[in-house]
Amino acid sequence: MRITEAARRLGMSPRMLRYREALGLLPPIRNQGAHRRFGPEELAAVAQSLDLERRFDVSPAELAFALRVLSEPAVAQAVRDLGLRIGRLQAPRRALDFEKEKALRLLQGGPGGRPQGQRPQGRP
Repeated sequence: MRITEAARRLGMSPRMLRYREALGLLPPIRNQGAHRRFGPEELAAVAQSLDLERRFDVSPAELAFALRVLSEPAVAQAVRDLGLRIGRLQAPRRALDFEKEKALRLLQGGPGGRPQGQRPQGRP
């Protein structure tokens, strides 16, 4: 079906459907005449994006950016760095950090450890 019929079925304007296409929220398929034809898969993709937008209260542009973050490692890293900087994300703990914290707890008499320099009881 053509864009006007697809837009009518989805309850939106053809302009909004073109906007979603420009954002990359539609599968990139066109027929030979450069006119987009909408089939069940395209309609389902738009319906799914509409559902996500409603459920998570995001705009089509925000959803498109989320897809970009998931598909482009450099963008994902830049967003992760910002999240760490502003305190929305915590840095992942590395195994070496865990072992360092464990050793410090043992030296300071934490769980399972003794204070530094204290001998175990029962030995002379």
